[in-house]
Amino acid sequence: MIANRTVPTDTVIPHVHYRNLDQAIAWLTRAFGFVEHFRYGDPLSGAQMRAASAWIMVHRLKPGASTPKELGYGTQSLTLFVEDVESHCARARSAGAAILEEPHETVYGEFQYAAEDLDGHHWLFSRHARDLSPVDWGATLAHTQEEP
Repeated sequence: MIANRTVPTDTVIPHVHYRNLDQAIAWLTRAFGFVEHFRYGDPLSGAQMRAASAWIMVHRLKPGASTPKELGYGTQSLTLFVEDVESHCARARSAGAAILEEPHETVYGEFQYAAEDLDGHHWLFSRHARDLSPVDWGATLAHTQEEP
């Protein structure tokens, strides 16, 4: 595979669509700590952003399309790993994010909170709290041997 400084490799890059892209970029920076890497289009049609080692593409919503908030239901959920879940939650709350789940430890060993952004996209911010095998909390492994 050749190197390309525009697109990070070995990662999933979600594409998230917003009604007002300029507002969304500013809000994602303020609320969730994203940093803009580049933007394109005139008028603005997209941007690449990162938070720690997580990357997203944000796009202007196409005519006729709806946001999750306009639809009245979520269309996906995005999980990002952060070191200080409590401080991140406080930052998001102060920027106007709807906190859907307060910080808590899950049965599968994550400490996380859930938030909704200005267009209704669902976000989880998490850190590893305990090392658990999926079988420890009731999942069934798809492989005969657990992977590291």
